[in-house]
Amino acid sequence: MKKTFALVGALAVAAGATLVAQQINGAGATFPAPIYTKWFNEYNKLHSDVKINYQPLGSGAGIQQLTAKTVFFGASDMPMTDQQLSAAPSRVLHFPTVLGGVVPIYNIPGVTQELKFTGPVLAEIYLGKITKWNDPQIAKDNQGVNLPAADIAVVHRAEGSGTTFIWCDFLSKVSPDFKSRVGANTQVNWPVGVGAQKNDGVAGLVTQTPGAIGYVELIYALQNKINYGSVQNASGKFLKASIESTTAAAAGAKMPPDFRVSITNAPGADAYPIASFTWILLYQESPDKTQGKTMVDFMKWALSATGGQQYAKDLGYAPLPKNVVDMEITSLGTIK
Repeated sequence: MKKTFALVGALAVAAGATLVAQQINGAGATFPAPIYTKWFNEYNKLHSDVKINYQPLGSGAGIQQLTAKTVFFGASDMPMTDQQLSAAPSRVLHFPTVLGGVVPIYNIPGVTQELKFTGPVLAEIYLGKITKWNDPQIAKDNQGVNLPAADIAVVHRAEGSGTTFIWCDFLSKVSPDFKSRVGANTQVNWPVGVGAQKNDGVAGLVTQTPGAIGYVELIYALQNKINYGSVQNASGKFLKASIESTTAAAAGAKMPPDFRVSITNAPGADAYPIASFTWILLYQESPDKTQGKTMVDFMKWALSATGGQQYAKDLGYAPLPKNVVDMEITSLGTIK
């Protein structure tokens, strides 16, 4: 009997060790956090011995923690720069996971209509040059809307954020002044505005602040039922972010072998201009071989049309083009 109990105890310890060995930690972008949470839960249903923990701390933190090897994988909405890649202890690979759109959200008491924004107007607002909602430049594109003479309360991200990079990348492409004064990065020196943590923090602050404008990933606007505007694209057409318009933004993208690409202000009449891929970052030489094999298996599932990609549309993201997935499967085969 004692031997039986000892055997059961040993098996329990072994099982516990297996579970611990299959606990994989990651951190990074809040932009894809809703779908990553869904993916990790669904994958756990298929593989009960695998638990993937993800902390949505912002793209900057994801890159920092990956570089420091305090997490097994990072996540970012901005591809790592050459300098960041050089600072990493070994080669980092980028894997696009889904496509998303960043939208301008606003809270203007008495205004329920969908507003239209050009890129230059958004740049002027975030440079502090346009300060009133009834400014002639805003009114020109929103005829028939009774815009108040209220102050614009600018809200931006407080921490290093891939959503900020996407927003600033677009504004830098349409406004030379914004490019020279602010530029595009995960963290910038804002001329005006108040910072909030994460996408949900920006959404919350805009909701609570009359006259506010901010930027968030589409799903956060939908979940919080916040008004968000259409944005003029490179063809001169005003478009709202949607699965279709985000997919169109990627249609003309030439994907480089390392997957580091920008698709903001993409050509095409149906392309939403503030769109981006988002990436999971993995070391090619896995720090832990068991976890490396598990993450490769997870990524193959996440990239599959019958796996993770099937959940994209319901959460406001666009699935990846097949040619990109095919390239990624080849890249995953190089992980050791």
